[in-house]
Amino acid sequence: MKWLTWPLRLIGFLLWYAWELVLSNAAVTRDVLTPGQGSSPIVVRYRTRCRSEFETVLLSVLITLTPGTLTLATVARTRGGADGPAVDVGTGDDGAPGTEGYDIFVHAMYSDGPQDARSGLREMETHMLNGIRPGGGPR
Repeated sequence: MKWLTWPLRLIGFLLWYAWELVLSNAAVTRDVLTPGQGSSPIVVRYRTRCRSEFETVLLSVLITLTPGTLTLATVARTRGGADGPAVDVGTGDDGAPGTEGYDIFVHAMYSDGPQDARSGLREMETHMLNGIRPGGGPR
């Protein structure tokens, strides 16, 4: 029955994202208009819970659209190579066999370290997946 609430969850996600855009714009504007440097840039690798290329691309676009963050790369993780390096395997839109999931590399301007950046990315991903999946959020 979760699919019945899907339109409301999608609207809720869009409103949440709009508010996040306002907050991140305010942070960047404050940093630009005040003396000194308030940013603490970092690059992190984030292991997504996205099941398809569509979800991964959407998350990457949302990250890049948010001021102060930028998606640098997206790679698919191969099955059987969980401990090894991620390999770009070029799968279909349905997360075709051979992939275990996706990793994204993100440049964040305002974070208190890798864990803080990853927790912000996880929050965005959770809201996005809950909003776009008719059957509900992350696994």
